[in-house]
Amino acid sequence: MTLLQLFGQGDAVTRFVAALLLAMSVASWVVIFWKGWLLRRATRDVGRSTAAFWQSPSLEQARQTVGAFDRESLVLPLIAATAGEPAGSLAAAGDRAQQLTRRLRDALHRILDKLQFGQVLLATVGATAPFIGLLGTVWGIYHALTAIAAEGQITIEKVAGPVGEALIMTAAGLAVAIPAVLGYNVYGRLIGRIEADLEGFARDLRELLTHPPVAVGGVETPP
Repeated sequence: MTLLQLFGQGDAVTRFVAALLLAMSVASWVVIFWKGWLLRRATRDVGRSTAAFWQSPSLEQARQTVGAFDRESLVLPLIAATAGEPAGSLAAAGDRAQQLTRRLRDALHRILDKLQFGQVLLATVGATAPFIGLLGTVWGIYHALTAIAAEGQITIEKVAGPVGEALIMTAAGLAVAIPAVLGYNVYGRLIGRIEADLEGFARDLRELLTHPPVAVGGVETPP
């Protein structure tokens, strides 16, 4: 007995539960494969992009160099945030350090939103799929017991088949939930590492632009 067989033989509730579990499984696997590809590229690109930035002779040259490595546009928005705000706006009010902090923070939030996309779906599937499967199991057992009671005779053969078919829903719920939970935990750790690297780069970039080095005797030294 498979989910497709249950879908064909069950009633409206059984079919709805089976279809919902199938949709959740497809959605979670699409997110798992997509985020695996995205985070694999992001992990590599962030390290290469930040290294290329610090090896560049100027900020303008750094923008061009980083563009060749930052395929997912995770570092470039932070560099672009260093541009000044239009004069006469509230965004341009305050000192340079405050403006830069606000722009870098906003850019970092947009980047993290991109990296976090799909995590809510994986968490939702992992948390709800077992209970949806359990709903299908309870509903199936209810109908099995109702049919047995209508016949007026209970035997192992009559109980084992319908109850076993109903329990498939529980197994299906777990089969949908486990990959989603594993994907959520693994990708959450990878996102945390990338986030720490980006926050460190943003902090260093802010320090570089708010406390530029001072040339003394032809040698640049901290102020």
